[in-house]
Amino acid sequence: MKTTQTNFWESDFGKDYTERNSHPIDKWNEIYIERYGKTKLALNEAFIGHLDKASKILEVGSNTGMQLRGFQQHGFHNLFGVEIQWYAIQRARDFVKQASFVQGSALDIPYKTGFFDMVCTHYVLIHISPDDLGTVMDEMYRCSNRYILGLEYDADKIQEIGYRGNTNVLWKANYCELFMERFPDLKLVKKEIVPYLTDDEKGNADCMYLLEKS
Repeated sequence: MKTTQTNFWESDFGKDYTERNSHPIDKWNEIYIERYGKTKLALNEAFIGHLDKASKILEVGSNTGMQLRGFQQHGFHNLFGVEIQWYAIQRARDFVKQASFVQGSALDIPYKTGFFDMVCTHYVLIHISPDDLGTVMDEMYRCSNRYILGLEYDADKIQEIGYRGNTNVLWKANYCELFMERFPDLKLVKKEIVPYLTDDEKGNADCMYLLEKS
């Protein structure tokens, strides 16, 4: 399925984004410390540290696999990424060893129903048009047999944000609540609003959430 957003991320802009966000693991941690005052590894531990390390985990919109590499540091080893941009997949295979990456769309995830123990996104739902958001959530829910994990920009309601001079490619919302409204059997395991500390982003916050199927 092709949309304005998928075309955007498959363009040179998407390739440039991949290059800007390809970091050594130490730099990756520094970014979160500057942003939140804590590492992403610390957040991960609080949310999924209790999960079986053999859990099959899919990241939707995995880009270069930085988040999956973080999961590896926690001892998880059955890791998968689906990414629409072929260039990012090539880079991911250099960055993250012993993980499986496939090219595909969040609108039609190329895996069987219930194949994964957890399906997650990190700053990906924010780039999905509100017109397509329900489809992506349906696909994530379908592929997960238990957990859905997310880290996304937070807002009380869906709001469009300009992005590097572009429109119709970035939004913030209460994605945790939208999931639970769409799937009443999902229960909230853990949620944390993480405010930004950097001067240019003060007043904004992200939401990390873990949902579980009843």
